[in-house]
Amino acid sequence: MTIRTKESLSGFIANDPELTFTMNGDARLYMRVGQPQVRFEEDGTFTDLDPTFTDLVMFRKSAERAHEQFRKGDNFIAEGDSKTYTKTVKGQPQEGDQFVASRIGHDNNITRYTVDRSGPEQETPQQEAPAREQARRALAEREAELDPESSVTVSD
Repeated sequence: MTIRTKESLSGFIANDPELTFTMNGDARLYMRVGQPQVRFEEDGTFTDLDPTFTDLVMFRKSAERAHEQFRKGDNFIAEGDSKTYTKTVKGQPQEGDQFVASRIGHDNNITRYTVDRSGPEQETPQQEAPAREQARRALAEREAELDPESSVTVSD
């Protein structure tokens, strides 16, 4: 079985996300996004460089959801495809690059957030699966063994 892979892009949102609509009435989200750049020095330190920027767009329902969830400054990870397009500027054709995202989420290595698992199709959270509950208990017990002073509790 082949694993389907897509391109990814991570970075920060550099402008206020803009939601517009195509001539067909489909939602279109536009964001200017940046990627921090660093240079690794011989002494083991890093030097911050100027970030690089590109355009990120999304379409339809995904665009509407992302517009509700993301703000300028948010760190993200997106899945999609890089595209080159031609636009006319002052009567002259110009090529531009953009990332067309099909999925986007906050970067959990940088962003603190709470997950709401109820989802639009569920009215009440479902009970956790037994295997997940066992894994959570094992982790809590392991943390308690490593740090007996910790306040980890496991409830039934």
